[in-house]
Parts: sequence; structure tokens; C-alpha cells
Amino acid sequence: MKALFVAAVVTAALPAASALAQQDSRFAVGAQVGTPGAGLQAQFALSPVVVLRGGYDVLNWDRDQTYKGIDYDAKIDFKSPGAFVDVHPFRNGFLISGGAYFGDRKIDLDATPTGNVNVGGATFTPAQVGTLTGRIDLESTAPFVGFGYDNTFTRGGRLGFRILAGAAFGDSPQVNLDARGGTLSNDPIFRARLDQEEQDIQSEADDYKILPVVQAGLNFKF
Repeated sequence: MKALFVAAVVTAALPAASALAQQDSRFAVGAQVGTPGAGLQAQFALSPVVVLRGGYDVLNWDRDQTYKGIDYDAKIDFKSPGAFVDVHPFRNGFLISGGAYFGDRKIDLDATPTGNVNVGGATFTPAQVGTLTGRIDLESTAPFVGFGYDNTFTRGGRLGFRILAGAAFGDSPQVNLDARGGTLSNDPIFRARLDQEEQDIQSEADDYKILPVVQAGLNFKF
């Protein structure tokens, strides 16, 4: 009888112990997708208010991009590790987030004109231009601020959901433009026009100083 009583008590206590363990869980890992790309993250809850979060996002995307009337094949290659502090001021899922993205973020450009194009304010034929290649390097450190909702540490169970919106800020991207394979590729006058074209692209690339961030992810608490 005594053994049956002990077994009954232990059986009844197991669900409560499991719930307590889940409630006290401070670590979580997850995956997310959004404008910075797709990636993984880890979280540690310092308290019901403050959560530390680290992540790594990768974005590889080919698209057509037009700069100053020239159509480029743009290859976007962003590798963005990040470190953040999420503050839950009301001790619920709502959060305010701050931190920074790091790493290499670049856009490679390639264009082979098939018709006359304007380069730096002057018109040139495809044979004169050859192939235009360029690269836009974004700032390696981009501070981030945003807000969102994450119930990973505010609900029972192992799974949590997170959605985040904000912006990453950086200095002006650095633009480099070159030409090869054309009859004027090494001509000083053409090179001067190419330098002007580079400056014109630089002014358009300043749009990348502020990048919107929208993310959604799932987390597993353990």
C-alpha cells in the first residue's frame, strides 16, 4: 500500500515538475527568415524583462538592378551575424530590441550593354564599353533598433514565435566600378567618364544606408 501511495504521488508530481522546468528555461534556439535572409539564432533570458539574442543570417539573391539607365545583373551577398538585447517592458511578448549586425555585405554588379549607353554623361557604343563590373560594399557594422513580439519565455510549452520589425543603419556604401574588354577600356577620357558614373551610382547606393528589417521565426526552449 505504501509503495502504491508513493507511486501515485510521484505520478501526480511529474506534470507539475515538467511545467516548472519549462517555466524556468532560460535558453532557446530557433530559425528565422526575413529581409536580412534566413538564419539561426540563440537566446538567453537574463530575467523576465531582458533577453540576450545572437543570430546569423545569410542572403544570396540575384536580381536585375538599373543604375543611371544601365541594366546590371546584381548579385546580393549578405552574411550578417548579429548581437541584440530584447527588452520586454510589460513582461509579456511585446519587445523593444537594440543591437547591431556585423559581417560582409556586398552587391556585385555586371553589365554587358547591347546598345548605346550613357556613361558619366557621354554616350558610348557596346564595343567601346565592353563589360562593366562593379561592387557595392556596405558598412560592416550596422546598428539596429526595432520592436516586435516574442512569446518564447512568456508562455508554457517548448515552442515560441517571434516577429520583429525595425531598421539597420550604416554609413554610405563604398562603390567601385570598372570596365574591361572594350576598345576604350583604358582610354583616359573614358576612364574619367567611368569615374563620374561611379560617383553617380554612389549617390543612388546611399539608399542602402538604412535597410528595413522584417523577420519572423520559431524558437525551441530547453
